[in-house]
Amino acid sequence: MWTCTEINCDVLKLIVATAVGGIIGFERETHGQAAGLRTNVLVCTGACLLMMLSLHIEHIFRGININETVVRLDPARIASYAIASMGFLGAGAIITGKGTVKGLTTAASMWLVTGIGLAIGAGFFVPALASVSLSLVTLYGFRQIKRHLPKDEHTVLTLVFDHPQGPLEKIKAILISHQIVINFINYYLDKRQKTVIYKLRLQSRTDIPWGHLVHEMSEVGELQEMSLEEGTVL
Repeated sequence: MWTCTEINCDVLKLIVATAVGGIIGFERETHGQAAGLRTNVLVCTGACLLMMLSLHIEHIFRGININETVVRLDPARIASYAIASMGFLGAGAIITGKGTVKGLTTAASMWLVTGIGLAIGAGFFVPALASVSLSLVTLYGFRQIKRHLPKDEHTVLTLVFDHPQGPLEKIKAILISHQIVINFINYYLDKRQKTVIYKLRLQSRTDIPWGHLVHEMSEVGELQEMSLEEGTVL
């Protein structure tokens, strides 16, 4: 049987797990993620409980006579299943778009929260709290750094001309002047409407002045419609 001291210690572990899970979950909640405050609290507290169960399961079989029965215990088994099952929640947090995959950071934070809960359940308070501090630095600090890092952007530019021989070369010259790479061009001809549609798959940097660029292209003659949307990563 557990003593009062052991019970108090276990309750303290659950409280600490709830608190640190809430700290990381608060960061996700403030950035509009579906897996936010409550999800991270439940994950961290549940992981802590499972780890304590793994460690204390030996108490259940302590009174068995080993001469009569052989019981093989693996304290890491429940913990390993907790980490594996986190993949289901992590997959639910990931959203795949046309050209981007969103939610990977949230899925990774939930995986980390699981590990932190297991560490607290095992009594490794200092490594667990250090992990919380490092994760907050990563989530908050690196977010600011990421905003200033240039990266490639993939877009699809759709142009509709009212003439089968639309001035595509002028559009290409404008794009090239802004250092935009044209990866592929799709061509559609509508004989009934007497229009031609070009879909240009573009690759550029995120600091492209799209407002000025759109204004330049809109001045090209015979251009009826123009749209810009997220493209797939080639």
